[in-house]
Amino acid sequence: MHSNITAVVLAAGKGTRMKSARAKVLHEVFFKPMLHHVLGAVAQSGIEHPAVIVGHQRQEVLASIDTYTHTPIVQEEQLGTGHAVLCTETACSESDLIMILCGDTPLIRPETLEAMIDAHKNSGSTVTLMTTLLDDPFGYGRIIADSQGNVLEIVEQKDADPRQRLIKEINAGIYLAERRFLFDALKQVGTDNSQGEVYLTDIIAIANKQGHKVHKFVHPQAIDVLGVNSRVELAQAHAELQMRHNQDLMLSGVTMYSPETILIAPSCSIGQDTVIQAGVQVTDHSTIGNNVHLETGAVLNKCSLGNNCVIGAHSVLHNTTIEEAEHIPPLTYRVG
Repeated sequence: MHSNITAVVLAAGKGTRMKSARAKVLHEVFFKPMLHHVLGAVAQSGIEHPAVIVGHQRQEVLASIDTYTHTPIVQEEQLGTGHAVLCTETACSESDLIMILCGDTPLIRPETLEAMIDAHKNSGSTVTLMTTLLDDPFGYGRIIADSQGNVLEIVEQKDADPRQRLIKEINAGIYLAERRFLFDALKQVGTDNSQGEVYLTDIIAIANKQGHKVHKFVHPQAIDVLGVNSRVELAQAHAELQMRHNQDLMLSGVTMYSPETILIAPSCSIGQDTVIQAGVQVTDHSTIGNNVHLETGAVLNKCSLGNNCVIGAHSVLHNTTIEEAEHIPPLTYRVG
């Protein structure tokens, strides 16, 4: 467990590109709000102290996460990411290290966070910045680094010269920093920019100016650090989590045809040697026995299926128990 680390999760923004009345971090990805995925990854990585910064629709956001251990921090005015982190200074006072991550990155894996923590401790750096590589880095801050992996500068798209725009390594937006340096640096960051905001990225330049070591942690799977800013990216994140779960099920002994079309909620259990055809949906704590056949387009919600049964194509079953070896004909509609 990492008792000396506080994870600061940025969840105060409105998310205007979502074109929604709902706060961005409350949009669901693979059966739960994206903020839940982030807090789950933080907890599974062994970080015991998450602080969640809320602002827009704060009551709804906090009500949504009341089952997660966290310290709520209210950012009264949205004055940028740096200002948001500055609001957590008191809440972070007991920790040596601060990890900063966004509440709109539902694909982040706990093992990635653990690897970053290990890399930070081994490098002896003051700040570690997670980076990744994109074939099309347009719009992202580019990483300027030396041959030893020390980050010298983050250059934003609008400020990059033609040579810098060719750089494919970008800022993934996850930081791990020594607490004392972090808050001292944030107090030095000005708001002299077009947005009039305190930018978190400015701490990299301050660290270098003060002679601190800034190391990069390169995570090769760019999808894992995808920030969801639109409904298009929401769909991409959902599809990725759906496939991760289906791969786990296949590795546990379940056969799937066209797994990219199959939706199985993580609350459901599927027995070995079950065969699932294209377009099947299984949700809401359904339990499926061994050697079951779910034919094309079957939809099961809150169901219990015994071993060796067959559910015909395009059947819809809700709150239904199917006995062992029972065959349900195609196009059946049944509500228990």
